Amino acid sequence: MRSVCFIVDAMVTGAQLPRHLQSIRESGVADHLLPILVTGTQANARLTSIGQRYHTHCLITPAQPLGARLNKAAFTSQAAWLIIALQRKPLPASLWDALYPQLNTYTLDALIVSLTQPSLSERLLRRLLASALIMPPYIAVRRAWFERLGGFDPELDEDSAIEDFCNAYMPAPPALKLTVATCLARRTSQAPPSPPKSP
Repeated sequence: MRSVCFIVDAMVTGAQLPRHLQSIRESGVADHLLPILVTGTQANARLTSIGQRYHTHCLITPAQPLGARLNKAAFTSQAAWLIIALQRKPLPASLWDALYPQLNTYTLDALIVSLTQPSLSERLLRRLLASALIMPPYIAVRRAWFERLGGFDPELDEDSAIEDFCNAYMPAPPALKLTVATCLARRTSQAPPSPPKSP
């Protein structure tokens, strides 16, 4: 498995943070092989307790917007792949077992990690309204591509930072030669489809 680092922001996940971490840790990969960076704006007893329980490293950056917090975590890690939580709702542990083999490739720069295909209404909404971006629960990003794209806008906070980043890769500039695949896994642990090869 290529080196992977999870980045989970305490403000994005809120009360669901422990469920996110539990899901990641239940994927069966040894803790020391799967680092988790938890970002936040202030240290507190809750984060300390959660960090000890799930063997995470907390990066506290007071008064910094979400974009800056995620960037700091991304550049702190040396992993080849960054898996970033974008929503409050966690994903089942079975999905991660299906995802990791997908990262052993040089044909993808990013994967949208989701449980289901977008509905017809969601796809129509995306076509009709350029601003109507429906966030996936997680995104897996190759480090080299993340750095070329410039990461998140450090001045944007909460949904604005995530939307800006996702808008940057959805209609990716041709020069990046970006290949994005959707990794789907059902709760029955069904393996996701093989990622498409670059044209």
